[in-house]
Amino acid sequence: MDVITTHLNADFDCLGAMIAAHKLYPEALMVFSGSQEKSMRDFFLKSSSYVLNFTRLKDLDFDRITRLILVDCQHSSRIGRFAELINRPGVEIHIYDHHPESSGDVRLDSGVIRECGSSTAILCRILEERAIPVTPIEATLMMLGIYEDTGSLTFVSTTEDDFLAAAWLLRQGGSLSTVGDFMTQELTSEQISLLNNLLKSLQTITLNGVDIAIAQSSVDYYIGDIAVLAHMMRDMENLEALFLVVEMGNRVYIVARSRIPEVNVGDILRDLGGGGHATAASATIKELTLIQVLSSLEDSLHRRVNPRRVARDIMSSPVKTMPAETSLAEARELLTRYNVNAMPVMAGERMVGIISRRIVEKALYHQLGRLAVSEYMHTEFLRTSPDTAIQEIQEYFVSHNRRFAPVFEDEALVGVVTRTDLLRSMYAGEALYDLAREDIPTRSKELARQMQGRLSAPVMQILRNAGKIGDELDIPVYAVGGFVRDLLLGAENLDIDITVEGDGILFAETFSARFGCRCKGHQKFGTAVIVFPDGFKIDVASTRLEYYETPAALPVVERSSLKMDLYRRDFTINTLAIQLNHVDFGLLIDYFGAQRDLQEQNIRVLHNLSFVEDPTRVFRAIRFEQRLGFHIAKHTENLIKNAVKMNFLNKLGGKRLLSELVIILKERDPQGAIERMANLGLLRFIHPTLKLESMNRRLIEEVKPVISWFELLFLDRGYEKWVVYFLALCETLDHEQFIDVCKRLAVSEHYREKLAEMRRLGEKVLEAFSRRGPKSRPLQRNEIYGLFNNLSVEMLLYLMARTRSEEAKKALSLYFTQLQGVHTRLTGDDILELGVPRGPKIGELLELLLSARLNEEVVSREDEIGFIKRAITAM
Repeated sequence: MDVITTHLNADFDCLGAMIAAHKLYPEALMVFSGSQEKSMRDFFLKSSSYVLNFTRLKDLDFDRITRLILVDCQHSSRIGRFAELINRPGVEIHIYDHHPESSGDVRLDSGVIRECGSSTAILCRILEERAIPVTPIEATLMMLGIYEDTGSLTFVSTTEDDFLAAAWLLRQGGSLSTVGDFMTQELTSEQISLLNNLLKSLQTITLNGVDIAIAQSSVDYYIGDIAVLAHMMRDMENLEALFLVVEMGNRVYIVARSRIPEVNVGDILRDLGGGGHATAASATIKELTLIQVLSSLEDSLHRRVNPRRVARDIMSSPVKTMPAETSLAEARELLTRYNVNAMPVMAGERMVGIISRRIVEKALYHQLGRLAVSEYMHTEFLRTSPDTAIQEIQEYFVSHNRRFAPVFEDEALVGVVTRTDLLRSMYAGEALYDLAREDIPTRSKELARQMQGRLSAPVMQILRNAGKIGDELDIPVYAVGGFVRDLLLGAENLDIDITVEGDGILFAETFSARFGCRCKGHQKFGTAVIVFPDGFKIDVASTRLEYYETPAALPVVERSSLKMDLYRRDFTINTLAIQLNHVDFGLLIDYFGAQRDLQEQNIRVLHNLSFVEDPTRVFRAIRFEQRLGFHIAKHTENLIKNAVKMNFLNKLGGKRLLSELVIILKERDPQGAIERMANLGLLRFIHPTLKLESMNRRLIEEVKPVISWFELLFLDRGYEKWVVYFLALCETLDHEQFIDVCKRLAVSEHYREKLAEMRRLGEKVLEAFSRRGPKSRPLQRNEIYGLFNNLSVEMLLYLMARTRSEEAKKALSLYFTQLQGVHTRLTGDDILELGVPRGPKIGELLELLLSARLNEEVVSREDEIGFIKRAITAM
């Protein structure tokens, strides 16, 4: 049995080529390997395609296939289940494709592969040569394929064969009006919105003298036919090379078009797992963030369109090294810690070799972990100088299959050029592609004016003084993090963090000495706190990177660059920095698209291991989502669900988990965050049986109005709001389970026992009210006082939220507004002077007197004296 198929996400060239191939192989079945582009799906719904005899993939008997005819594809990774036939004995492979012959991994037994604007044109030329007739409908469908893949015969990839094939099809009755209708489909509202975002984000960078345009966007749902948008943008902006990068849910789609030979988009996107030819290509990438894909695209562009520069322009310095006596097991830890694939091996100050991750892993597989790296390191390596041409290093990497070249000045190792450095090299000192370079750039003067308008004069002076000290010490100084985020959002935040690319403690000490502040430094972390005379504080840190030795462990900190410092943060919206040095005061730095995510109200992680390295970020994601009214991006939410599924949060220490929970419960309205925690399955990490059920959900809802009521009383009684919500959340747990929760959260034994006792006493109070019937006598004021006086404010508020008894609510209200804090004017000494001997009688009299005052039987001191005298007489 013969089968004709094509690549996944088939387009009109695939359709036209399959129909043409069917004329050559009339007994073959036509089967799509998977999905089709939206325009193709619409075509099958709206056109006369009912005359085409396609077979469904699920109806195909794969065991009977003896010949597979592939059109418009040479990659086994792009043909779905048909890939299992590629090396099966007895199955012939015929290929008809217009991509370069070297671009695929499928061997062919027959067929035609040659460069052309479309695969359909290649097959049409064969049909014409063999005088095989086609119907007008078939001719029209084939013309659609040629016109789509050649941009209506305008792409630079268009060849003479495309024109000749189109002319032949026209003679066979092909309908140009029908082709025109399908080539000018109206955009959907979603496509129009996406096109608008892409145009806003469009950036043109210059690499090796070539202009390359890149546009990106992110949506949480799928939008089809972004290739149409690429054509429109290319024509609207007259672009020579264009890459569209669109994140949709947990996938990132890239569509690329090029009119110039210097940019072969097929080669570039093959590096990212996609395919295509020199002028048109695409890729679909799963489970990577938009930032990571853009970084990979940058890598590929540098490799494929390499600027003529020298080693000093791109080398990494200072260099991480290891001594020659380091064991292979220790070497793996170092390579993982610094996230590198190779490191220099040193004998004292002299470099003697290179150890790679591949060699280390193989050695460990063979149980050689205790041996020194000097036993298996590479001792032959390219010695480069800072002036070595990058082209020479690239050729060395390719020809010798190396990934690492040390850079020497005389005998001193001053840097290294890795494959990553080569790929990520920057043009003219600028990052090749920054997400921030959209139509929302904030000029330094504009942002400085915003700062002037939104910040108080003292805060502005602090920031300018910080820049002044940075200038004197010749180090860049930045305001970073939440302070910058909230400044752009127009929200007040005086929690100022300053980061310096240098010695943060030296900066803080110099600032403090100059402006009369106190400085508390932490040498281990390179951080300091500056305390002003009025008590105002700012935090200072050196730019640093962090690595995690195990999932959920506390990070190990090392000095690094500003970009790496920002990359270690939790979410894109917290990666903004504002330069404070005088010349660039107010310059906004955005490496990771924070401005876009602020505008689109997204909470998005920077890399896929974010929640593995620090699971507390799960709670912070929820907190920011609820506090800011944002939403967690789809891929980020998927990563949270994966962290939950893998039980990474079980590795969190109790104190860290409690800290995040307390911060959430202290929010203005934590109910939404609690609901989100429940929906994402996080409550089980507090206790396996903890769920959000009708009972504690109702109670959590009731806490907010109770707290609002209490705070409006202005009673000047301190309390911990989070404890009230915590008690409400744990409502469904019994005593032992509640104790287990407190232990899991590392609550101190003393406070744990206090909470448990308060909870027990609270239950007794509620039981007392539940036993009272409608005919029970009203409680006296002293009885109400006795019920509530031994309970904390948090427990009383919890009881008010929990009880449905109007009598209990009124009693609690009376206690808060009139009874709490009531005391007698007389003391024990006063009663002694009235002739009562020392002993328990004094306490009994004071209790009687307090009850009388609570019940308003006595008011003045004289009333109390009279009351005590009568009580003494009655004794």
